[in-house]
Amino acid sequence: MSATTGIGTLTVRPLDPLRDAELLHSWVTHPKAAYWMMQDAKLQDVEREYMRIAAHEHHDAFIGLHEGRPAFLMEKYDPRYVELVGLYDPEPGDVGMHFLVAPTDRPIHGFTRAVITAVMDDLFADPRTRRVVVEPDVSNKAVHALNEAVGFVAEREIDKPEKRALLSFCTREQYLAARGVAT
Repeated sequence: MSATTGIGTLTVRPLDPLRDAELLHSWVTHPKAAYWMMQDAKLQDVEREYMRIAAHEHHDAFIGLHEGRPAFLMEKYDPRYVELVGLYDPEPGDVGMHFLVAPTDRPIHGFTRAVITAVMDDLFADPRTRRVVVEPDVSNKAVHALNEAVGFVAEREIDKPEKRALLSFCTREQYLAARGVAT
């Protein structure tokens, strides 16, 4: 993925669990990443978690770059095998997604919206992707509003082992409509 936006160029590269662990650790343990549920993680915990993801054939992680500098984390997964197994009936072309914007002392207005848009563009660049699935914490109102802004529609609350989540979906058509693109 490479997207030039009003805030600059966003790209992604595959995450390297060992090389990126220290950077990720600083992101996922930051107070702004409370919903990532790794606040008390040790560096080795982060390495282990991303080694597990790297080894999983249905889960991938990427480091997002803003103007060439690490700025966000993106994960995509197949909900038939990861995260949502037994919690809903997946459809062909469903892709699960997580993203985390790195903490910063110099926030850029519109950055998070640009990141989720670039992530969605990347997911829908694959013609096999028909629908993106997310399951954020029910109390994460900021991400619910952001998801809605790019076309997600909340379906229902579900109980995951680690949280009560709001299962939401966004079809390609919903995403394009939210972006103001005619289909």
